[in-house]
Amino acid sequence: MTQTYDYDLFVIGAGSGGVRAARLTALGGKRVAIAEEHRVGGTCVIRGCVPKKFMVMASDFAHQFETAEGYGWTVDASFDWPKFIHAKDVEIARLSGIYAANLGKAGVDLVHGRAVLKDAHTVEIVGKNQTITAEKILIATGGRPWSPEDMPGIEHCITSEEAFHLPELPKRILIAGGGYIAVEFAGIFAGLGVETTLIYRGPNILRGFDDDVRAHLAGEIEKRGIKVILGCQHEAIEKTETGLMNRLENGMTIETDVVMFATGRVPHVKALGLETAGVKVDDNGAICVDAFSKTTADNIWAIGDVTDRMNLTPVAIREAVAFHETVFRNNPQHFDYEAVATGVFSQPPVGVVGLSESEARHSCPGEVDVYVTRFRPMKYAFTGSDERVLMKLVVDATTQKVVGCHIVGPEAPEMIQLAAIAVKAGLTKAQWDATCAVHPTMAEELVTLKEKQHPGNMAAG
Repeated sequence: MTQTYDYDLFVIGAGSGGVRAARLTALGGKRVAIAEEHRVGGTCVIRGCVPKKFMVMASDFAHQFETAEGYGWTVDASFDWPKFIHAKDVEIARLSGIYAANLGKAGVDLVHGRAVLKDAHTVEIVGKNQTITAEKILIATGGRPWSPEDMPGIEHCITSEEAFHLPELPKRILIAGGGYIAVEFAGIFAGLGVETTLIYRGPNILRGFDDDVRAHLAGEIEKRGIKVILGCQHEAIEKTETGLMNRLENGMTIETDVVMFATGRVPHVKALGLETAGVKVDDNGAICVDAFSKTTADNIWAIGDVTDRMNLTPVAIREAVAFHETVFRNNPQHFDYEAVATGVFSQPPVGVVGLSESEARHSCPGEVDVYVTRFRPMKYAFTGSDERVLMKLVVDATTQKVVGCHIVGPEAPEMIQLAAIAVKAGLTKAQWDATCAVHPTMAEELVTLKEKQHPGNMAAG
């Protein structure tokens, strides 16, 4: 006798990955439901990339006003935090509504509530006395901020999620962390006139990025007024009558109004019922999957940040497409994680695709050619600003393929999207050089780099 289920597919988590998988499968004629315990749209739309980008754009106006004065403009500006927060919240609500509407148009049943696995084919909607069965289940619950729970005073701190809803703009903030979230929020608050300190326990910010990028950005954000403290972390935080006293390992004390921890994110798997359903996790709590996103349970898959493979929204979406093709269209696909471009919306921003210089020297069979340029953007010619752009190409000397492209400077994320096409396609340095420059632009430097950087000149500015 054939087992019958309520749905062909049940998706847990209505973020970018879960929504894409649900819609594609429903449009293919399958019975699909999706559960979301918060708001449709997930981390990226509700409490991540999208609202953060709005905050970056809002904060960057202060820098633009300074630049404008060099061009003859007189600017008398002030910033209204509550007005901005309201506008941001209205737009996020609109986007969440679009996501929900698109699910409905595709024929996906939306379940508002927290879904927990009861067995390999059954989920329970917590607090609603509702159980649902499905032939196949997809977990797309994403990640959540991590902070050191055992640190004295951690209860006084916020994470990136609360930063989007502060009732008022603080005068002083300390941000703990050195990854892209910490660096981005440091730029946001500094740009809005907040006295900003960034503290990170490592030797430099943006661990995992190219060393030239890390060093260059650290210097540039300090030019924007951000105080950067490296090789140090908190011992404790004490609430005082005038704020929060940050006590650091090096003996320093810094009082601020807000302390934000941006010390990483972890897979959101708490009380999900994974063990009950036979789904294994690794030592970091990430759901173990194979190349096709299948878990250790025969009928359960997982995509996105909950698998901790490459935690980027567009990657989760591509994983969702591959899942749909593999499971429901008999067309096995898996996502290719090589040469995936990424942007850091720091101020100035970063755009990266491919290998860092260090990674290339470890993975390329022969020598590596490196081309680097640093220059002042034309836009700042009248301002006296000493802000500089970094552009770097990493080339496999044997094949002459450009295996890495790294940019720090205005519009770097926009430039890297197009550079990623060339790196992904495996184009050679000669093919980059054969591309005629667009003048005058910053991007033209990418196709006019001629002099190799010699090992002895690695630190040249």
